[in-house]
Amino acid sequence: MDDLDQRLLGLLRANARESVATLAKRLDVSRGTVNNRIARLEAENVIVGYTVRLRPDAQPAQISAWMSIAIDGNETRRVVSMLLGEPGVAALHDTNGRWDLLAELRAQSIAEMSEILERVRLIKGIAATETSLHLKTYKIG
Repeated sequence: MDDLDQRLLGLLRANARESVATLAKRLDVSRGTVNNRIARLEAENVIVGYTVRLRPDAQPAQISAWMSIAIDGNETRRVVSMLLGEPGVAALHDTNGRWDLLAELRAQSIAEMSEILERVRLIKGIAATETSLHLKTYKIG
């Protein structure tokens, strides 16, 4: 994948319903280029589906977890781009200290959470992770 593919994926992550014409304009390429890129990314299983993002309180019965992520070298942009495309990542935060990123993960079951963890850990550029299940919230706001 080249830089154009990465930028296209970033725009689709932000709004997968964006029109091809709007994507082409934002990327400064033709609509045909956008159509061809999307078709190729789908054929290569880079894009494996499209999803709906819900408000965090819309499904309170979900399992949530916090994943601290350390990134190898200069891979931050690529890792962030990949994480934004992961359906199990509800929120992603840049941070400082021992960990580079903090991801809030959401799943319907422990088995689904395990699958999310496995997918995230396979992302090239992630050096280490540490995950904690969210058990209880004491204060909001």
